Amino acid sequence: MRTIISPAISLLVFLAAGNVAQAQNVTPTSDTAADIAVGRPLEAPINRLPVDKKFWWDEAWYKDGKMPTPGNHVLEERPISYTNPLDGTDVPGFIVRPKKPGAYPGIIFQHGRRGLDEFTRNLARRMAAQGFVVLAPDLYQARFISKFPVEHLTETEGDLNAGVDFLLKQPDISTSRICLYSHTRGGYYALKVAVSMKRQEKHVACFVSAYPHWQDPNLAEPMQVYRYATDADRLTIPTLIYIGEYEQYQRRRSIETAVRSMRKLGRDVRLIVYPGVGRGFDFRPPNVRTFADDLASKDATLRTAAFIKQHLKKWAK
Repeated sequence: MRTIISPAISLLVFLAAGNVAQAQNVTPTSDTAADIAVGRPLEAPINRLPVDKKFWWDEAWYKDGKMPTPGNHVLEERPISYTNPLDGTDVPGFIVRPKKPGAYPGIIFQHGRRGLDEFTRNLARRMAAQGFVVLAPDLYQARFISKFPVEHLTETEGDLNAGVDFLLKQPDISTSRICLYSHTRGGYYALKVAVSMKRQEKHVACFVSAYPHWQDPNLAEPMQVYRYATDADRLTIPTLIYIGEYEQYQRRRSIETAVRSMRKLGRDVRLIVYPGVGRGFDFRPPNVRTFADDLASKDATLRTAAFIKQHLKKWAK
């Protein structure tokens, strides 16, 4: 009796064999930019670092089942507008904060290339729910820039910089410094404000960004792929970066190269790579979201909140 294998099954067998043949058991080393190793295809991931080297390890959860309690504040939101003193541009946006009266630490959320739309607004709201006053300026509306611009308008950096002063003047901010939180191209805006505009270690206490575009968008393609903005080497405040395992090559390469360089310079920087997700895992719409997207987004939200609270604690008024 002859066994007949369909072309579809043959293709699956071929692909599976190829994956196994190319699989590697990756364990982070001192030369690895990320702090998390992506596992082997078709098998459970393995990380053989000692427990004291696994930054994410939680003994209380592992042994006793204790989990940190997330913030779940009911929110209130209000539209705002402030002026960039360099050229008089009015910058619209919104502030979202816990509805419960009181003062809370301050964060600026800077949107990326898609703008401040119904999906990216959720990122500001999620952080506010953890117990922060979050300012989300709309740099594109301020300059009549359409969504997904190719070119970068340098004046927008000044618009974000003015937002730092605006937020620090709010009466419901409990800290004398704030933190910058961003994603995609917003990571470049935030980098320029922290470093080129000299806000770090003066008005900005920490830097967090998801899959940041860490290069001047106006530079040529080779600079986008093989280089990063050298401002990253001068970023001295504590820094936390997130990307997905399937991040675009040209972005992942520059991010990892920058992180390696920052580490050699002794900077306080951590890069987390979430397995099973790609670019936009934190704002993808419901009709295309995956389970992995939500797991990564929730973890990033909690880690970001803890990171920011840690570094703003000493700046309480």
